[in-house]
Amino acid sequence: MLAIRCRTWLALAVAMSAATLSAGETAPQKPGVVSFVKVVSDKVPDVSSLDAWKKSYIRDNMSDEEKALAVWKTVWTFQHQDEPPAEYFHQEGIVQDAIKIFNVYGYSFCGVATADTQALARHVGLKARGHTIVNHVVSEIFHDNGWRLLDASLICYFPKADGKPASVQEIVDGVSGWLAKNPGLKGDNAKLGAYMKAPGWKNGPEVLLKCPTYSESGWLPALTHGWYSQIQEYDGTNRFDWEPGYSLGYQVNIQLRPGEKIVRNWSNKGLHVNMSMAGAPYSLTGKIGQGTMQYCAKDGDLAPGRIGNGTHEYRVPLASRHFHTGALSASNIASRADDQQPSAVHVKDPAQPGEFTVRMPSSYVYLGGNLSYTAVVGGGGEVSVQFSDNNGESWKEISKATANGEQKVDLKTLNFRRYDYRLKFTLKGKGTGLDALTITNDIQHSQRPLPALDKGENKLAFSAGSAEGTITLEGSTNPAHKDKQVTYLDYKPKVNSLAETDLLVNGEKGDITFTVNTPGDMTRLRFGTHYRAREAKRGWDYEASFDGGKTFKTVDRAAGPTARDVKYTTVNDVPAGTRSAQVRFSGTSAGSATMIFGFRIDADYKEPHGGFAPVKVTYEYEEDGKPKTETRVMKSPNEAFTINCASRPLMKSITLELAE
Repeated sequence: MLAIRCRTWLALAVAMSAATLSAGETAPQKPGVVSFVKVVSDKVPDVSSLDAWKKSYIRDNMSDEEKALAVWKTVWTFQHQDEPPAEYFHQEGIVQDAIKIFNVYGYSFCGVATADTQALARHVGLKARGHTIVNHVVSEIFHDNGWRLLDASLICYFPKADGKPASVQEIVDGVSGWLAKNPGLKGDNAKLGAYMKAPGWKNGPEVLLKCPTYSESGWLPALTHGWYSQIQEYDGTNRFDWEPGYSLGYQVNIQLRPGEKIVRNWSNKGLHVNMSMAGAPYSLTGKIGQGTMQYCAKDGDLAPGRIGNGTHEYRVPLASRHFHTGALSASNIASRADDQQPSAVHVKDPAQPGEFTVRMPSSYVYLGGNLSYTAVVGGGGEVSVQFSDNNGESWKEISKATANGEQKVDLKTLNFRRYDYRLKFTLKGKGTGLDALTITNDIQHSQRPLPALDKGENKLAFSAGSAEGTITLEGSTNPAHKDKQVTYLDYKPKVNSLAETDLLVNGEKGDITFTVNTPGDMTRLRFGTHYRAREAKRGWDYEASFDGGKTFKTVDRAAGPTARDVKYTTVNDVPAGTRSAQVRFSGTSAGSATMIFGFRIDADYKEPHGGFAPVKVTYEYEEDGKPKTETRVMKSPNEAFTINCASRPLMKSITLELAE
């Protein structure tokens, strides 16, 4: 009976799919997009989302102390101490999103490590807070009736006699008390370095003696700081609470369309997100197991380095019906498969312009790229290409062809630091079309979370998740960042009684409303802010509307009193069929500096042409100096496979694409 019902359902689905196609067409053999494509190695924890991280690191029977230590270990495992990557979304300009740091970058500094620690700890129900001390920012997590210093930046904590980590205040008390007895050492880096050697750091403050990550000579794992550093950091001359703030919402969602390929390399070609700034991070050339990264190998890092450069390429299958399902939109456009005309894709009715839009969402930050297309231009016709990095709210013409031939466009000045952009092609004139279209992007990713192989048997798990995509609104709240990043103003919000910078409430009340549109039915809204509301009666109401802004429902509140805090929420009860929603942040003030430092809005939606198709996974690596390639075709959404290595491999790349 079940088999009969399944066959009946399948026949109905095919009939419904065919009914949406024009006369003479048949249903495409593949879906337009396969979502959440992932390969996980048994040698590398999965940190592709908050939920994936939790599954990798947190067990149901863990104590709060064990959870706190798991948070601490995660951060220093996937974030090496270095110059912070800058994306200019947040007030300070740097990236402050734990899952993004782990997957896209793999490096940053103390303030970001603190933000990451707070985000993960709070995600598993633990209280967390930050402190600024002397030339350093650190985090505390509350467990066992006390605050516990866990420094994931310099990789240390300081157990007391009962084995529980000391708090920042307890460390300050212990260090300042010891310095009171040794006044000639306070603030003197050279003298403290000498003391660390002789008579030796073990003659220092008792509160530091049980640190499990000090070497015998008093150095911390990265060899950039040691006992002498903590004596200065915790001497009590500078200490105050500090909420660095963070963003939530980023997750790895690798999506593949026919003709699309993503290559992630265990190497880089010198590209990084701070290229326009002075200097490069050490992580660009640092080697795992050497220098300040020597500790990484001991922790199981199988990558040769930390910063990876990959490519995201889309050879748009113009002549195929898959062109229609892969495009974001198309009007008055036909492909060769539709009508057997010479051009791969062309104007259907020459009396009107034809137009199609290709969206390029990425899980990894773009560092540049190239657009290449071959124009076929009819008499008096033209092909125009426009670019948008604000979800189609505005467009900029970047290319125009009035004659046949290949056109090339450098995208670096357009897509640098972006995660999503759109290209709109407008075709005018009888016979005007395209014969080829390729979009190639350079991406930055961390090598650390890639599914690396080791000597022996490697168990690998392939999966493709729900057919969902996401439209994200995230822009700098400082309009001065306009040339470096999209700003909130680029999304054309409705703003009432807010200052242009940092969205400070002017007067008693102020609000800002964003509209987010999705190409498929919306499944959920995820949004929040890093904010300030100094008084208990002040704060930000989080409101949502699904009827074009006619009515709003308060779904959460970012409340005071706080100088800086973070609040994110999720709306799951989105009305069926919704493809447009409004998110409003309504603030109240009274001279109390209620403001928004940063925000992010994610609208998840069902991909209109989503589904599963076989995925080809290709590993390239060296074994004993000899190149090896392993290719597997995954024929179902969940498959396990193994790769055996006779010796420790040198990882080169992993490529994901739909199988032909």
